[in-house]
Amino acid sequence: MINKVPFCKVVCDGNELKYITEVIESGWLTTASKTATFEKLFADYVDATYACAVNSCTAALHLGLEALGVKRGDKVFVPSLTFTASAEVIRYMGADPVFLDICYDTKVITADILDAAINEHPDVKHLILVHYGGYPAPLLDDESEGIIGICKRNEIKILEDAAHAFPTKIGEKYIGSIGDITCFSFYANKTITSGEGGMLTTNDSEIFNRVKTMRLHGINRDVWDRFTSDKPSWEYDVVAPGFKYNMPDLTAAIGLAQLERAEEYRKSRQESAEYYFRHLSSVDAIDLPVVNIPNENHAWHLFAIVLNDKSMISRNLFIEKLSEKGIGTSVHYKPVHLMTYYKQKYGGVSDLSNTEKVWKGTVSLPLFPFMKEEELAYVCDVIKDILV
Repeated sequence: MINKVPFCKVVCDGNELKYITEVIESGWLTTASKTATFEKLFADYVDATYACAVNSCTAALHLGLEALGVKRGDKVFVPSLTFTASAEVIRYMGADPVFLDICYDTKVITADILDAAINEHPDVKHLILVHYGGYPAPLLDDESEGIIGICKRNEIKILEDAAHAFPTKIGEKYIGSIGDITCFSFYANKTITSGEGGMLTTNDSEIFNRVKTMRLHGINRDVWDRFTSDKPSWEYDVVAPGFKYNMPDLTAAIGLAQLERAEEYRKSRQESAEYYFRHLSSVDAIDLPVVNIPNENHAWHLFAIVLNDKSMISRNLFIEKLSEKGIGTSVHYKPVHLMTYYKQKYGGVSDLSNTEKVWKGTVSLPLFPFMKEEELAYVCDVIKDILV
């Protein structure tokens, strides 16, 4: 009998140990051939020209903004419904976030939201676009201009935060092959994991070369060659004050094994999400995720419900009651503009009504590969017992 369901569960029963052992036996544990292989295979997967592995998605976002030329005093659009990293990297550059609202149904910004923001802030020339829960923001739209078209018309560069969006598609195109720069996360609870880690993809050679240089101290070559090569080629140069953001081979080894099963994991999460849709659609007190793309194009990183005005209990009490029944949950997210630092720095932010409405009611339900039907049924039954 099921009486406990965690929020997430990492599956590492593929080639993880094999590839880690290969790294250990090689005698070289930090960045080298496994990382290079991971980069190539990941770029191939999403059909990007270049991929650069780093030690976190936050590092990828920081490097991306630096490569796009964001500087002190600039302003950058970013939705407030996101993890703090999406906004903090703007502050790393000495720039200022301009917080955007989201669509209540899909939890992402829309072309209309962006258009209105540009009219109000015509001096903003960069956008951090967040894909939420595995669902893509409307970069491309068959019926209208889409976010990419709006940004091109207004000379705005796009940095995609795709921490939730691997593997996610818009039509036949993977997220990671569409915009200027895309950043992925391999944190412990993501759709594939390497424990910690991230990846930046781009089709622009200048951006790639800048990111590759800046991820390791601004050094102009792969310095691990001097330790692994049998040639006496030790010299390197520092061409910019870079960062320490490289991904070690031990981390890449896990990522490679996870990448091999990415679609298997995604399909399993999709099946669980579809179970939730079937069994929770009759619960009037919650709003389920709205999906305007084929289910197979969704990464299904999260299944986030929102308690609406028909709920007789608060979101926090609902979470407590689920916890009492052994069901793990999370909240994605407390809006960044409501965090203490940003409130003190920028004061109150108006016109983010959808963001705050989502925040007051949102709960992310358990969703991980190979959930058992008994686990899904238990979660749904407990939710109905609480809310119906």
